[in-house]
Amino acid sequence: MVTHAAMPGRKRAGAHARPRSLSPYAVGVPLALGIIYGFYAAFIRRDGGPSTGGQVVLGLVSGAALAALCFALGRIQRDLRHGLRAVAYGALSACAIGFLVSLTDTSVLRSAGLGLVVGAGVFLATFYLFYSREP
Repeated sequence: MVTHAAMPGRKRAGAHARPRSLSPYAVGVPLALGIIYGFYAAFIRRDGGPSTGGQVVLGLVSGAALAALCFALGRIQRDLRHGLRAVAYGALSACAIGFLVSLTDTSVLRSAGLGLVVGAGVFLATFYLFYSREP
């Protein structure tokens, strides 16, 4: 008669879950990507001339922004479904490549087009990767 009281209930994962610990890769990979991206953005903007303070600031800000976005995406990626996770990776890479192409003083259509092509490729690759490794 009282067996229903002894039955274990479902535990909600979000209510009392311990926070995830940060692995060295969770911080190191976005940091390395941000440093490389920042150096490359400043190098593109330099265009063979002398380095200026504006180029250094551009490199620091763009590298920090990419590192922060990569870190944030890495923290929330497990909570996203396969398709939405692939869209997030595709959008991040499309924006990053589109910004780098726009630094070369080409047309907006070229930077947007190349960003969309790279973003679509990253979307397809990550969607296949996430979907094929589904538990």
